[in-house]
Amino acid sequence: MTEENHQNIPFKAETRQLLQILIHSLYAEREVFLRELISNASDALTRLEFLMLTEKNILEPEAEPNIRIKLDKEKRTLTISDNGIGMSRTEIVDNLGTIAHSGVKQFLSAVQESNSSLPDIIGQFGVGFYSAFMVADHIDVHSHGFSPEHQAVLWQSDGNETYTLGDSDKANRGTDIILHLNDTADEFLEEQRIRTIIKKHSDFIPFPIFLNDGEEPVNRRTALWRQSPMSTEDKEYEDFYRQYTLDFYEPITHLHMVIDAPVQLYALLYLPEHPERQMFSPRQQEGLELYARKVLIQEYNVDLLPRAFRFLQGVVDSEDIPLNVSRETIQSSRVMRQIQKLLSGRLVSHLQGMAEKEPEKFKKVWQTYGNFIKEGVATDEDNHEQLQSLLSFRSLHHPDDFLQLSTYIAEMKEGQEKIYYLLGDDEHSIKNSPHLELIEADGFDVLFMTDDIDPFVLLRLKEFEGKPLVNIANEGRENQPDNDGEKKDEARETDQVNPLVDFIRDVLADKVIDVKVTTRLTRSPARLVDPEGSMTQEMQRVYEMLDREYERTGKILEINPGHPLMKKLSEQDRNDPLAHMIIRQVYEDCLLQEGLHPDPVSMIDRIQKIMEALMDK
Repeated sequence: MTEENHQNIPFKAETRQLLQILIHSLYAEREVFLRELISNASDALTRLEFLMLTEKNILEPEAEPNIRIKLDKEKRTLTISDNGIGMSRTEIVDNLGTIAHSGVKQFLSAVQESNSSLPDIIGQFGVGFYSAFMVADHIDVHSHGFSPEHQAVLWQSDGNETYTLGDSDKANRGTDIILHLNDTADEFLEEQRIRTIIKKHSDFIPFPIFLNDGEEPVNRRTALWRQSPMSTEDKEYEDFYRQYTLDFYEPITHLHMVIDAPVQLYALLYLPEHPERQMFSPRQQEGLELYARKVLIQEYNVDLLPRAFRFLQGVVDSEDIPLNVSRETIQSSRVMRQIQKLLSGRLVSHLQGMAEKEPEKFKKVWQTYGNFIKEGVATDEDNHEQLQSLLSFRSLHHPDDFLQLSTYIAEMKEGQEKIYYLLGDDEHSIKNSPHLELIEADGFDVLFMTDDIDPFVLLRLKEFEGKPLVNIANEGRENQPDNDGEKKDEARETDQVNPLVDFIRDVLADKVIDVKVTTRLTRSPARLVDPEGSMTQEMQRVYEMLDREYERTGKILEINPGHPLMKKLSEQDRNDPLAHMIIRQVYEDCLLQEGLHPDPVSMIDRIQKIMEALMDK
């Protein structure tokens, strides 16, 4: 180091705070530092491969891209070397001395907020280089940039207030990180211990990792996604997933694709156990890793799959994507459109096959991710039709399973031409809805729509495979099952003369726009329906969830004249206060069943008065 180029530079305040945490805390697993330094070296080699496709003035390597680890027990040093892109003086300051590249603020926040031990946090926020101070008294970094014009630079620090910069005599391109191990780090001078750590954390690094003078790489290096699915074992998939995500849970399923035409494509996609990313996962953003000829060109690509599948983790690699193009060009390229189509098509087919062959596993998928797919059906202009085939619901005939629309159609009764559904706040309220009585006797199945997203889905999903979807709560004759026509006609004639109907109309004149008789109800005394031409139930729920005002139209009360309560009411004196209270209670019971009652507590006083009156009688 020459005196005139020697600089003594203070660390940023946040970096000093981080270093104090690293150096003065106890750690159960300090081995993560090696994983981080190897990952940094791999990144440097990957960046160089990409750069060599677009830059001409590159310092030629003395060997193929590789990472070398050397142990010196006598000097107590551990050296990690790569012949990658290297760093200039400015870059070494940016990468090793400033918060912009270290993610220190996120790290410190995690330390303060998490109850986990520090070893689980180290390395998850881009602070990988600093983790080396867990085992080192001081560190030397020799780096030579990729251009022959770059001057080699030496960075040194003992992890205290400052670091120093000077000249290095390193002649070849790349970076050497020399750790001067402290007295508690003897284990990291043992070759077998280092070999075990590499196999555990860095087995799939795409560049060979050599240990000491060994001629065979310690790591397997094979890009798992480029292997044949037929020759890849389940444990290999599991190991790759754990290393890739640091997820404690096994994925629900994976999809491994190797395709030669119309584009050459390799993909390995995982469906995690949970949609939430683990706090300490190295992948904290949505998107897949996109490789072109094994060179990473985008770490988080969100354009490869419909947004409804944003919970997927994995890697996509293609020989046909040009490397020397901008991100915008990649997005709009013909190859990318083909890849998108292949990925989404295969994924939908994979999930459909799971629904048929592994229904219990698909049930878990739908319970966890069903609303993501529903969101796609409701909002994705380009992919909603493809996603519709995955839609699944519980139903009257399948209360414990999730029924796909195609299965519903396959199980339709002879002559049934419509897919019936019912909206409700939960399955219990739907099962007890009077609307179901209109259809149960006919033996038709009814889909239960209970999720908040369902009304949005129904605004787009008008039919499936040529079968219209019909809400059985709607009043219109065209929306009812096609049986019992004569009885309905008789009921309409009765509407005009039935004294009970007139009585109820008078009592509820300020509540409903009409009262009618129906013969379709079997157990319930009444139900509420919307008049024809009014805003649909689906649209009303959408407006309510969006907190938007809309013109509320009155409801029609349909009564079941054969119900014991209605028979008793027809015999009551029209001036009897008890009869009036019962009629209002029937109406408000219907509001409750529809999830429309604005103030259920207000019914308590009336209910108590009804009970008192009945006790008096």
